Parts: sequence; structure tokens; C-alpha cells
Amino acid sequence: MIDQNCQYNQLPKELDSVFSELEMKKHLRHAGIKKSFGFSCSYLFQLVFCLIFQHKNWFSLLESKKADQFPAKDAVYRFLNQSTFNWRRFLLLLSTFTIRKVERLTDKSRPKVFIVDDSSFYRNRSKKVELLARCFDHASLKMRFYKGFRMLTLGWSDGYTFMPIDFSLLSSKKAQINGISEQIDKRTCGYKRRKNALQSEPEQIPSMLKRALASGINASYVLMDSWFTLPPLVKAIVEQGLDVIGMVKETKQRYNVDGKLVSLKQLYRLAQPLQSKKGILRSIRTVMANGTPVKVIFVQNRNKKSEWLALLSTDCTLSEQEIVRIYGMRWDIEVFFKTTKSLLKLEKEFQSRSYDGLISHTTIVFARFIVLSWQNRCNTDQRTIGGLFYELCDEVNELDWAVALQQLIELLQDALKQTNKRFKKLIQSQLEQWISGLPSYIKAYLPISLCES
Repeated sequence: MIDQNCQYNQLPKELDSVFSELEMKKHLRHAGIKKSFGFSCSYLFQLVFCLIFQHKNWFSLLESKKADQFPAKDAVYRFLNQSTFNWRRFLLLLSTFTIRKVERLTDKSRPKVFIVDDSSFYRNRSKKVELLARCFDHASLKMRFYKGFRMLTLGWSDGYTFMPIDFSLLSSKKAQINGISEQIDKRTCGYKRRKNALQSEPEQIPSMLKRALASGINASYVLMDSWFTLPPLVKAIVEQGLDVIGMVKETKQRYNVDGKLVSLKQLYRLAQPLQSKKGILRSIRTVMANGTPVKVIFVQNRNKKSEWLALLSTDCTLSEQEIVRIYGMRWDIEVFFKTTKSLLKLEKEFQSRSYDGLISHTTIVFARFIVLSWQNRCNTDQRTIGGLFYELCDEVNELDWAVALQQLIELLQDALKQTNKRFKKLIQSQLEQWISGLPSYIKAYLPISLCES
């Protein structure tokens, strides 16, 4: 664990290098997360960051025998509950920096996307948490209410690596249990986030995308579920220069076909049936009621083959297969939600009553995911090895498998010449037996002498 007496050697060796590579301390300073005295913010951040890897929470750590090696409980809680720290800027700086490193490993022709979705943030046992509200869990099979927040999240993906960019813990004006604390300074970043928490999701998404684009993150599409694919929001996103691909469901929403406004079911009947395209039933180009041109495709529901699902794309040049393939990248954010809640202890590690504490800890959990995603990309993507990868690629291209097989046989023959007769005869018989069992098209590439023997 981190020792307070080792201010310059605070992290485990596995994380020390990645913290330096991602310039974590620099992002903390630029976000205004710093102190003039006492334990440094970078030290406290690393302390909380590493709790998950020790399988302990802050309470159990203070109850352990090593409690005297760490700061007092109040030092960490003051750090997490500080309303002047700009945690949103920190997350944006960290994700932008990491995404730029990931983009060097991604083909330029590969589509990059923003993904928008929300997830439940449970605080069912709480009573005095700031901005606590009763929220409806539309994703649950029980379709029930819970106490907590809705966690609206914006992420980036290239289809291989997912990075969280921004989030907001949304409360409710109508179903609010507790309001904003009167002690909060209205000039701070914490107060601004509290005001954002009272806005609706469609109001927040355009500003989230605007901040992401301004930071230099590149993406061509915004992927959304049917809860967000609403005409006003789609139009607002298109006006920012991004295309939308999302699922749509049967609502009061209407589509303009030859001057006539029709529902989604009527649009399905008017759509042209497609032949020899597995799973894709129909496709049609239309215009939304607010004047946004879209392409709507209807695909077969895998769970109920008698039903269909509708996907909408504002990029009408995409083929039906491309729309389905790109929309499939939306699943990355579902994996992200599952990972942060099940493995990275989102909602569970700190039970703070302050809204600032919820924001700061959620940001640290997102930072854990970013670090693990980057480490996973480095360990699984051979291109991170550097110039050696490209040199090996050139050599492999020049050496096809047939030449390699012949060279292997010749190498074995040279090795047999240096052995005694008995061992040579044994290896030769096994080699001939192996060759005799090979298919004829592979034998054609072997030396003639070997095939005849």
C-alpha cells in the first residue's frame, strides 16, 4: 500500500509507470486539484485510487494494523468533499490525453464514435444524501423506483477500447428527496454541477459533446439508445457536425414521406423490403418532423423473430450493414457500466452524504477504468511494441508459410546429420510418417526428396 513517508514512491511498480505515462499529476494540477499545505492532492488521489487493488475500503484500512502509516479519516474526506476542485476538467483532460495515445494505434479509416447512455446509481439505504431523489429504473425487469441518481455518461470508442469522457449524476426536480446544501459556495465548480444535476438528460448531452469536441476528441457518430433518439436532441447533435445512429421505438414521433406524416409502424409498411441481407428486413429514407433527413432500417429482433427493431441514421450514405455494425459498438458502454459497478466498486466504496464526494469518487473510479483500458490495449495490441513490430511485419510478409515450411524441414535435416545413426533413423521414420499424413496440397510445397521417401 502507499506509505505516507515515501512521497516520491507512493504507487506500486505496476501503476507507477502508467501514472507517469498518462501524466496523472499534471492533469490534477491543471484541473485545480491542489493544496497549499498538508498531504498533497496527488498523494491522496493515489491513496484512494489504489484501495481497490488492495481489496479494502477506507474504513477497513483505518482499522488495520497499518493505520498509523496513513492520513487520518478526515484528510481523505476533506479531499473528496472539496467543492472547488474541477473533477469534470480532470476527467476530460485524462481521457483526451489517453484517447490521443489510443488513436495512434487505430486505423484512420476505422469509425470513432461517442456513446451516450445512462445507468442507475443506487443509494437505497440513504436518507440525508445531498440531492437524493426517487428515480425510475427503466432498465430493470421489475420496472421499479429506487433512491439515488441517474448516471448520464458520455464515452468514446474505436470498437476496441472504450474511454469515459464525461458524466453527470442527475437528480430530479419533481421527485427530489433532499435539495442543494445551503452551505455551498455558489461560485464553485461543485455548485455548477449541482445545478446541472437538476437539468434533464436532453439538455445536458449537447453541452457534453461540445466540451468533448472542444478538447480535441475526434468522432464521427453519436450512438444512442431509444430513450435518447428524440427529434430535438438529434437535430441539436447534427448541428454540431456529428451524425447520429440510434434505435427508435414507436412513439408519437412522426416521419415525413412524400408530404405525409406517418408513424414508425406505417413507415415499416412503406419501406422497401431487402433481399439476401441476413437479419435486415427493410430500409427507407425519410425526413423527421423537424426537417432532419434520416435513413431508417428495420432489423429482425433476435429474441422475438416475429418482431422487428428500427435503427435511425442521419448519415444517409451509410449502407444498412454499416449502420448495424457501427451501432453494435454501443455495447461497449454497457460493459463499462458492469465493470465499474461489479469490479471497481462504484457506489459502494465511499458512502458520502456530500454531492461533491459522490462526484469525486465516481471520477476516480472512471480514472481506474481509463488506466486499466490503456494497460489492456498496451498488453494486447502488438503495435504498442514500437518499431520492432513493423520490422517483424515486413519480414513476415517476405517469408510466406510455404518457404518457412521448407526451411524448417531443411533445418531438421541438417540437425540429423550431426546425430548418431540410431537416433537419426528414429527421427527420419517419424518425419516420414508425419509427411505421409499431410494433405496433398501441402506435400506439393515440400522438397521432392522428402515426399518420395
